[in-house]
Amino acid sequence: MKDIQNQLDNRKIVIDKVGIKDVKYPITVLDRANGFQNTIASVNMYVELPHQFRGTHMSRFIAILNEHRGEITMRNIGTILDDMMKRLDAEAAHLEIEFPYFIEKTAPISKEKSLLCYTCRFLASMNDIEDFILEVQVPVITLCPCSKEISDYGAHNQRSLVVLQVRFKEFLWIEDLISLIESCASGEIFALLEPEDEKYIIEHTYNNPRFVEDVVREIVIKLEKDTNIIWYYVSSENFESIHNHSAYALVEKKV
Repeated sequence: MKDIQNQLDNRKIVIDKVGIKDVKYPITVLDRANGFQNTIASVNMYVELPHQFRGTHMSRFIAILNEHRGEITMRNIGTILDDMMKRLDAEAAHLEIEFPYFIEKTAPISKEKSLLCYTCRFLASMNDIEDFILEVQVPVITLCPCSKEISDYGAHNQRSLVVLQVRFKEFLWIEDLISLIESCASGEIFALLEPEDEKYIIEHTYNNPRFVEDVVREIVIKLEKDTNIIWYYVSSENFESIHNHSAYALVEKKV
């Protein structure tokens, strides 16, 4: 059968990324408490297309996913990228995997247990070398220091979303990054709380006011103390409760 994708293209334009997006696929993620966690990912797979080829073979991306079914973890991303480059005759490959990750959390007073969902991503690429970035998105609570200072009654707080990306030298647990972020906010988010837990969180949050700037700075201080972390990008967005806009701060480690 005629291979249309391999037809010669005379336009002499290299395509940086060509492939498939938003493929829903079951994956296995390493879980510190339970060993492994099964979840459903949204997968993007791309390769660099040399200028002489008209197109790439899209079906091969799915074939590669199928071959690694049940073993798509942080530890073998490099193997998958290498397979993509070999099977698609490419000089570079890119893999983006976004997935929900669940952690069992214990309420502070009642000790009720519940699962909280965090969005995580693996961002990997390979050409001459392999590059891997782990991203976690962590919802937290922040309480405004200014409103606490100027108000006779209470202070306003909001849910915030912290996004942290890291490159690292040795293996790193997702749970450790999430705990680091939660420790730098005014308070944590829980899926299940009893009244006594709610009282504790409100009071704890009130005693730990944080601007959006405070959150990213506190995270950076802890990241800088971890010799395993070689690069980071951290942002925090406060979905303001008394404004119709968000507050935002970002710090990226200079390479």
